[in-house]
Amino acid sequence: MTAICDPLRSDGTMPRSTVQVCDPFVRICHWSVVVLLALAFASGGLHMAAGYAVAGLVGLRIFWGFIGSPHARFGDFLRSPRDVLAYLHDIVLGRARRHIGHNPAGGAMIIALMSLLAGVVLSGFMMTTGAYWNVDWVGALHEVVVYCLLGLVAGHRLGVLVANLEHRENLVKARFTGRKRSQ
Repeated sequence: MTAICDPLRSDGTMPRSTVQVCDPFVRICHWSVVVLLALAFASGGLHMAAGYAVAGLVGLRIFWGFIGSPHARFGDFLRSPRDVLAYLHDIVLGRARRHIGHNPAGGAMIIALMSLLAGVVLSGFMMTTGAYWNVDWVGALHEVVVYCLLGLVAGHRLGVLVANLEHRENLVKARFTGRKRSQ
């Protein structure tokens, strides 16, 4: 992938080169899930509609993980548990290598978040079926998975903050623009 230089700054200096990392579909999917989760959590009336929309987005994102742009593909960011633990160890020591795409911990977080999203959607759907209508354990499971998901979201946000500080990079901005500095 080639780096694309931004136009000159107003002071005449050349900004750092950037590369496209996050395609529009992934960015739209990411922020849509954020909004839909907040909506489902805060709104009883739109709870089920938001859940079905999340289900569709998770399904599309899984599909996109196989055929999407290079950094959106699972093969780009899925690493072994050993690699993830080594990366986390390097973070603690302040020597974690910067990644253009997702780092090993970020890749693991994507799978964990998508798995819990699927669990929330599945347990929520089960509660609407005749077989599981008013079954206490299904409602309890749904609630537990939701709160586990919220815990992972907090962990995700913490990981983004750590990566921002360690690599002096604005990952939230990159999630909006789709671009990161090339070096």
